Amino acid sequence: MELENNTQISKFLLLEFSEEPEMQPLIFAIFLSMYLVTLFGNLLTILLVISDSHLHTPMYFFLSNLSFVDICFTSTTIPNMLWNIQTHSKIITYEACVTQMYFYIFFAGLDDFLLAVMAYDRYMAICQPLQYMVIMSPRLCGLLVLLSWIMNIMYSLLHSLMVLQLSFCSDLEIHHFFCELNQVIQLSCSDTFVNNIVIYFSTALFGGGPFAGIIYSYFKTVSCITGISSAQGKCKAFSTCASHLSVVSLFYCTVLGVYLSPAITHSSHTSATASVMYTVVMPMLNPFIYSLRNKDIKRSLKRFYLGMPGINLPVTNLPVT
Repeated sequence: MELENNTQISKFLLLEFSEEPEMQPLIFAIFLSMYLVTLFGNLLTILLVISDSHLHTPMYFFLSNLSFVDICFTSTTIPNMLWNIQTHSKIITYEACVTQMYFYIFFAGLDDFLLAVMAYDRYMAICQPLQYMVIMSPRLCGLLVLLSWIMNIMYSLLHSLMVLQLSFCSDLEIHHFFCELNQVIQLSCSDTFVNNIVIYFSTALFGGGPFAGIIYSYFKTVSCITGISSAQGKCKAFSTCASHLSVVSLFYCTVLGVYLSPAITHSSHTSATASVMYTVVMPMLNPFIYSLRNKDIKRSLKRFYLGMPGINLPVTNLPVT
């Protein structure tokens, strides 16, 4: 294969899902609909948290941050894909590909970190209810979010800079709907041993760390719940973390399924299709999962739509999610 220096590469080809022209309008309509629903649901969540003083608590602060990250996460991939379908083009420039890869890694990692922070928040709310508002102070909440941003900036920058050092061959077809890190590295004619080692270790650290934190938080949370004597108290305590546990389960099941399943990892088309679950479907579902059983959100939504922000409805001390 003809070797080209990475500085001479001007474009990649994103092969996306289907080569059939008659399928493109359907794919465009589906992804546009999901993207608009994602924007609406997450923006509404952010607006409710900002406008309603009853939602100015640590849990909703983290939820609004998660909604913002989900919007950005989806926006790194879907608009470009929709534009390519509309213009009948599969080309993405080298610079745009690296930029997209950077922000994709950044917001995916930030999603992971925020889920871990929210698990810790639920642990404190259930196991330390009397000291909850003191421990989870605005300063600590802000520091946790800031630390998540800084660590993921470093994480995504590391991978992006390493990709910039690679040389690529004449085959520049990416069998995905966005510039996914592994797909891009596979196109390189350079020795990618160091890149692969960095991916394994950084994924274990930045992906496994938050996951271990979530497991530990829920282990301690379950221990606290089992220590509650009344069945009603157990149900109320469990309901405070049910939505978050659902989101965590869906997120990690889809991510682990995409990257660990042999059937998926050896099929680029299957991998691209499965990736839709955590890149598009999960950010779209998150606002609805957190809102369906959340009385505080429902009350806030009612006040927002009825235009009566002065209504003083009782708010539970322990938010139901």
